[in-house]
Amino acid sequence: MTLLCAILMLSVAGAMSEKPAIVVQAADSAVRLDRATILTGADGPPIVSYAATNLTEDQLDQFTVMAFVFDAKGTLKATQMAPGRRTLDARSTKYSTLVLDGSPVDPTDVIVVGVNQAQRAGSEVWWRADLQPLAEAATQRKKP
Repeated sequence: MTLLCAILMLSVAGAMSEKPAIVVQAADSAVRLDRATILTGADGPPIVSYAATNLTEDQLDQFTVMAFVFDAKGTLKATQMAPGRRTLDARSTKYSTLVLDGSPVDPTDVIVVGVNQAQRAGSEVWWRADLQPLAEAATQRKKP
């Protein structure tokens, strides 16, 4: 529902453009992001639309998605973190969005996203990963 509302709002606001986001993943991540796309309309901040897949046999209570905004030279401009969908069943996929409203995003900026935390159902323990080195490396590979 959130994704549908975001897309409708962008399409009503004017022409919408889209480009792929770069996805990074820690080796032991419980969640994989797929089809991460940056949607940009004439008004409002960019929105990252993504599919999140639980890679485990356990239900996840929650996970968080982190976005890194790099300028065209590869310098980190901003980071933003937001909760993903709650209750991600074992081996299931859900779709969600992340609104990049933490700082201005220029058309030439590179957006890198990934899951940096996850919590299994019934557990107080969080899995965590530092995605910044992966994001920086992915941005360096993208440079011409």
